[in-house]
Amino acid sequence: MSAAPTLHKGLRQRHLTMIAIGGVIGAGLFVGSGVVINQAGPGAFITYGLCGILIVLVMQMLGEMAVDRPSTGSFADYARSALGPWAGFSVGWLYWYFWVIVVGFEAVAGAKVLQYWIDQPLWLMSLVLMVLMTATNIYSVKSFGEFEYWFAGIKVATILIFLTLGSLFVLGLLPGASLDLSNLTAHGGFFPNGKTILLAGMVTAIFSMVGAEIATIAGAESDDPERAVTKATRSVVWRILIFFVGSVFLLAVILPWNSTEVGASPYVSAFARIGIPHAADIMNAVVLTSVLSCLNSGLYTASRMLFVLAGRREAPAAVLRVNKRGVPTWALLMSTVVGFLCVIAAFVAPDTVFSFLLNSSGAVILFTYILIATSQLVLRRRADREGRELRFKMWLFPWLTIAAIVAMVAILVSMAVKEDTRSQITLGLASWAALLIVFRLIKGHREKVVSPEVPEPVDGPAAPAGVAAGMSAAPDAASDAAGPGGPQGHDGELEPVGAARTPAGAVS
Repeated sequence: MSAAPTLHKGLRQRHLTMIAIGGVIGAGLFVGSGVVINQAGPGAFITYGLCGILIVLVMQMLGEMAVDRPSTGSFADYARSALGPWAGFSVGWLYWYFWVIVVGFEAVAGAKVLQYWIDQPLWLMSLVLMVLMTATNIYSVKSFGEFEYWFAGIKVATILIFLTLGSLFVLGLLPGASLDLSNLTAHGGFFPNGKTILLAGMVTAIFSMVGAEIATIAGAESDDPERAVTKATRSVVWRILIFFVGSVFLLAVILPWNSTEVGASPYVSAFARIGIPHAADIMNAVVLTSVLSCLNSGLYTASRMLFVLAGRREAPAAVLRVNKRGVPTWALLMSTVVGFLCVIAAFVAPDTVFSFLLNSSGAVILFTYILIATSQLVLRRRADREGRELRFKMWLFPWLTIAAIVAMVAILVSMAVKEDTRSQITLGLASWAALLIVFRLIKGHREKVVSPEVPEPVDGPAAPAGVAAGMSAAPDAASDAAGPGGPQGHDGELEPVGAARTPAGAVS
């Protein structure tokens, strides 16, 4: 009888620390910040501050749940335990859907950056990037961690250099510079388009911060999940304060908010204004690094979420197969295939299929965050009723949790009101509705398979968790079976999952 497939604990604390630090620094900051500044004016850094508070609250909630019950499935498991199987199914597939679309989008974006130096077809450059990141992930979780460590290190170093040089320039401490804060008020005031426009920029700002939660998923594949998740969660406050709020404030001081150079490439323009030679080459290299980091993290995250869904019998059982290094190979390949299809769609039907995929995934992450917050609200109250003392807690519970949920709903409402983001809400809701229909069909099929006339065994060993209970299997028992890392994988080839020892009852 073969052991249940498990993932290796190949990530070290330094990997988790840099994944957490770099997770919130994506190409969206280096490019998207210019869009927000053009919309909101010099006060754009306040928009990033408000979004940062929201991300910090979500991370604190995730930290509470992840320390209490570390799991590779992370928030999909928490949603299932708190709200029921439909919520776990929704969170898992919505989050997977979001990241596989991001993988395809980033492959195309990275190819465009490569064309700055290499004159080759866009599809070929996209293919090279996808193959490179797939190979990195499929080799071992440690190789993923090493690549992400250095990718994140380059991003962090770039922001720190910008913060240092930008501060010296603004304070007049660099040659040819003088103390000048006039760009904050000289072009129509601090809020040239009104204070309410700050909310409009929140949609772009919050999407540029997505990724901090990856640390709670990766933490389950580390040697010390509790320490890794706690450290990553607590450090998110200063990361957002410095990297986002600080750098966007400097951009608003160095460059006029309404200039075309801000909207096109704000960091390139700011470095050029400071006097850094070859600013365009340097920043294009950094943006390429950010794209590769996002590709790397996207494939890792999507594959782990799919692995957990298969462990819940909500994805094909073959997805549970792992190689001898404990990597869920088929989950990774399935996620990669969708990324390749997105790349093809970007070239074959950019204005129809690819546009639909991007727009439908736009609001998905907010749906996921709302379910995360609701799960924490339920699980914390459950823990309080049981008298369990949690080692890591959400601040000012339940008021800040409720405030975060209300704020995220308000952002969704603002997206529905704005004409240019309304399609993201409608298509996102349509995608979620389709998932719930699939969930209902799967559940109905299993209720027929596990019919009442099949007698329950009176004697003998109990059935594996979830085999007889179908989708209503006890979440805690299932998560224990799937495990966040557990025993090492076997030394053979890809291992099929046997019905007798399948996590959470997944059967071939």
